[in-house]
Amino acid sequence: MPSSSKDRLLLDRREFLKGCCATAAVGAVAGPSLLFSDPAHAAANPYDTIVHVFLRGGIDGLNLVPPVSGNDRAFYEEARPDLSIPATGTYAALPLTLSSGAATGFGLHPSATGLRDIWTDGKLAIVNSCGLLTTVTRSHFDAQLYLDLGTPGTKGAGTGWLTRAWNSQPGAPGNAAMPALAVNSRTPANMLGSTEALTMGSPSDFALNSGAWAWQRTREDSPAGLKGVNETLATLWKGQTGLEASGRSADASLRVIAGQPYADMPATWPDSTFARQLWTVAQSIRFNLGMRYAAVDLGGWDTHDGQGTAGAGYHYYQNQVADLSQALAAFYGELKTGGEIGRVTVVVQSEFGRRVRQNGSRGTDHGYGNPLLVLGGAVNGRKLYGSWKGLDPEILSPYFGDVPVTTDFRRVLSELLIRRMGNNHLSAVFPGYTGYSPLGIVQGSDMTPA
Repeated sequence: MPSSSKDRLLLDRREFLKGCCATAAVGAVAGPSLLFSDPAHAAANPYDTIVHVFLRGGIDGLNLVPPVSGNDRAFYEEARPDLSIPATGTYAALPLTLSSGAATGFGLHPSATGLRDIWTDGKLAIVNSCGLLTTVTRSHFDAQLYLDLGTPGTKGAGTGWLTRAWNSQPGAPGNAAMPALAVNSRTPANMLGSTEALTMGSPSDFALNSGAWAWQRTREDSPAGLKGVNETLATLWKGQTGLEASGRSADASLRVIAGQPYADMPATWPDSTFARQLWTVAQSIRFNLGMRYAAVDLGGWDTHDGQGTAGAGYHYYQNQVADLSQALAAFYGELKTGGEIGRVTVVVQSEFGRRVRQNGSRGTDHGYGNPLLVLGGAVNGRKLYGSWKGLDPEILSPYFGDVPVTTDFRRVLSELLIRRMGNNHLSAVFPGYTGYSPLGIVQGSDMTPA
């Protein structure tokens, strides 16, 4: 064969191998959801981290944070004869009091003892009637996308709000190994368009481990001279093509995760997928990878029938609340013990609440306003924020019987960006949003929005 033909054949084989390995690497690591972080560099993280927890499906905020006294209690029981959380008794709501001991008129679901403890510690704040102030929709898909993109009423942003938050971050280091992390089986839309975020279901699964076990990488008992697939891949990404650049990023991401001492979840933590996701976030914060934003989802809140109540009937919703509360409490306690909680703020939101009145199937249909939770070391907690109009049917009539939205979710997130992250580029993060004023939920210095 002529030398030119040989060279062409070798080149074709080499490029074919690169393509196959790139496809295998992406598929073996995280399927189509893999995002590539910057090349691995040690980067201390003296900054704050925002952890965004999205309760997908529309949590019933009136049963998570129910009224326990006054006229609203009577309206609540009338609207939900089968679903209301009791105000007294064995399965009663957990009363929420201010630091002075004064009653707030609200409680927490009895399964939310972990959240109650964070409230008592003064580090949980609840924003009543929060959500999409300028856009009304009862579509899960539309509402979630509006929140994820940070552009109510518009779906064409092309990037998620967390992506834009990091991209506009003043003084962001260029060598952060993992500035943003989604612990998920897929990339959430709030990190859409990021080339620096990383998505993984769990550290143990984030590895190139397809194919024969003996060929995956060089081990102590490997035959002399064996070069595994993992080692071979690293030598293939030396060119300047887009494929080779993506290969280098994928290889760097694999090495970042492989180089961290991720451990099994402590036995004291609740045994759930959500808890394991938060454990991954907690460890990643400690590893000083430069992580500024993390995203975790907890779904399963769409309770149209058989929702049940505390201690009776269908227990699915009760167990969901317990999972949410216990995992967040474990996360908070872990970082408080380790000294990191002072620079970590967790925001918990859902796309919308449920209708005030139960439906004919002893469930709740899609509503509008909902409580939003903020917890962390810098939170001015043990306090309710926002405007609460009450549950009087006459007051709710203009809102089709729903709890209205009185606080724009962007107002809360903007305060976290400015006071905790030092990022005042609100027009970049939330295009079209104006009129920001802090509610005082978190500590920090105020800045004029840019």
